Amino acid sequence: MPLPEQPPIQPHVHTRGPSAVTRWLAILLLLVAGALVYTVLRQRAASRPARPKAEPRAITPPQGDLGQAEQQTIEMFDNSSPSVVHITSLESRRSRLSFNVFDIPQGTGTGFVWDTDGHIVTNFHVVQNADHAEVTLDDNTSWKAKIVGTAPDKDLAVLHIDAPADKLKPIAIGTSANLRVGQSVFAIGNPFGLDHTLTTGVISGLGREIQSVTRRPIYDVIQTDAAINPGNSGGPLLDSGGRLIGINTAIYSPSGAYAGIGFAVPVDTVNLTVPQLISKGRITRPGLGIHIGSDQMARALNLKGVIVFDVQPGSAAAQAGLKGIAGGAGGRWVLGDVIVAIDGNSVTASSDLFRVLDQHAVGDSAKLTLERDGRRRDISVTLQALPTPPPSR
Repeated sequence: MPLPEQPPIQPHVHTRGPSAVTRWLAILLLLVAGALVYTVLRQRAASRPARPKAEPRAITPPQGDLGQAEQQTIEMFDNSSPSVVHITSLESRRSRLSFNVFDIPQGTGTGFVWDTDGHIVTNFHVVQNADHAEVTLDDNTSWKAKIVGTAPDKDLAVLHIDAPADKLKPIAIGTSANLRVGQSVFAIGNPFGLDHTLTTGVISGLGREIQSVTRRPIYDVIQTDAAINPGNSGGPLLDSGGRLIGINTAIYSPSGAYAGIGFAVPVDTVNLTVPQLISKGRITRPGLGIHIGSDQMARALNLKGVIVFDVQPGSAAAQAGLKGIAGGAGGRWVLGDVIVAIDGNSVTASSDLFRVLDQHAVGDSAKLTLERDGRRRDISVTLQALPTPPPSR
């Protein structure tokens, strides 16, 4: 009978642990290494310069009252800023999918309160491409605005909001007739959307000329070095008493931002134009009833004056006998009258003609000096009201 199978015998290996001497040597080495590291760190810390103690600075005693000029500027801003508004021009579009009408912002600018009836004045180019606008008052309330009148030739526009009179503070009106180069001026506006920003400067020049969006010149413009940037358009330029002396309209800058030269439409022009825009929606300009040739055409023909290109039938010019360009033999054009002076003022370009006409009113008489076929003659013309298109929106 076989014996039962026995499990294999595993050899027993006896391993001997570290001796006590080895353990003490390891502990001693660790202590020595720690001591060395501690010594090195202390030496490094000792070699660094000690950091001085620092405490908050003592508050300098108050300087007392602000200077008189500062107080006047602060008072002027506090009194005038409630009259300044932020304008967002809007264009209405209809969704192709839902046919819902929604507003798309076209741009932003500045304006100011004209009266307690809710009329707001700004630049025409601020609302040029808009159907309507939104006006935000100094108290941050926003109101839908309707465009009631525009004068593109003067870059002026009037809006209307249905805000209560107690929310509206009309701006103080000054005059631009007696301004002096060097006097202090202040601009309040919304450059880059930063509302009610105050910038200061002086009048740098008077009697400047800039072009409106219609390419017609605007005369007697104020030049200033007060910082004017995109968003300032339509905002007030004020004198030290907080009176409106101009509307910030344009800047001269190669980069499109502030470069030290800004322009403002004079308040005397504004004060004549705005009432017409409120009552009629447009301005009535005096004119002759003619179409003129371009200044380039006159230069090409070596002429010093303004070419009468066409005379409107029944116009003041037609009644006075002015003659425009007519067709001649062989399909050639025959030159008619050339205006070389008006009211004794030399006319060498269209801007000269416009400047004198802008000083007249409808019904005034103007003396024209004409040249035709090498001969000069003087005639008197009664200025008529020129037809102007209604507001574009």
